[in-house]
Amino acid sequence: MARAREAGLDLVEVDSNGKPPVCRILDYGKFKYEQSKRERDARKHQRGTMIHEVRLRPRTGQHDIDLKVRIATRLLATGDKVKLSVMFRGREISHPEVGREVLNKAMAGLGDTVTIEKPPGMEGRFLTVILSPTAKKPAAKDGAKARPGNGAGGGSKRAVKAEKAAEAKAAAVAEDKKALVKAAEAVEAKVETKAAPAAEDKKAPAKAAEAVEAKTETKAAPAAEDKKATATATAAEAVEAKAETKPAPAADGDASAAKKAEAAASAKKDEA
Repeated sequence: MARAREAGLDLVEVDSNGKPPVCRILDYGKFKYEQSKRERDARKHQRGTMIHEVRLRPRTGQHDIDLKVRIATRLLATGDKVKLSVMFRGREISHPEVGREVLNKAMAGLGDTVTIEKPPGMEGRFLTVILSPTAKKPAAKDGAKARPGNGAGGGSKRAVKAEKAAEAKAAAVAEDKKALVKAAEAVEAKVETKAAPAAEDKKAPAKAAEAVEAKTETKAAPAAEDKKATATATAAEAVEAKAETKPAPAADGDASAAKKAEAAASAKKDEA
């Protein structure tokens, strides 16, 4: 106390449960001001718990109930509360059991992940129940800082939008890759179709030359045959002519020999 008086400050007990109790010499007014400032800053950065309403109707089908359950699950995962409401119109209010059945289906779809903060009850033409999440709010992944959301479910909406944007970007990149592959295939097919007629054009002169040669050979073959036939006929005629000319001298010889024989015979008769 004496030291506090000498310094012109206050002696403040900080921890009364300590042994011995802990005290500090400080300016109590300044200490209270800094403490209130820290509390204001903490409240400024705190995000209050939001209550989101998910509405149903007595005639809501099972598929739509499942959709509403998925929406409520996503909202509860952010740490907020969900108010399930069944709205009655006209004479539907005379059959609240139908609305209660729809509400029970939705609560059964949420399972054990929720706690009933306010049991089902009528509020005018609405049958409502308030649910709060049982699990703690999931921590930010990979050391990412959790930012307060603006409005109802601001952080979760931003995350969903970012995921959708990333998926759309990935889909666009995949489509671009497919388009490039298709364009390359089309170019290759076009080049192949152009190359095929060019190859055929190159083969065409060779085929034409072969056809001309075959035609020439087919024409030359009959001419050679004609020449051979002509030569054979000429040779045959020559042989026949030679054969006809040779017997003539022989016949002349026979005639002279006969004459000689007759002359000899007549000579013998004369001698006799």
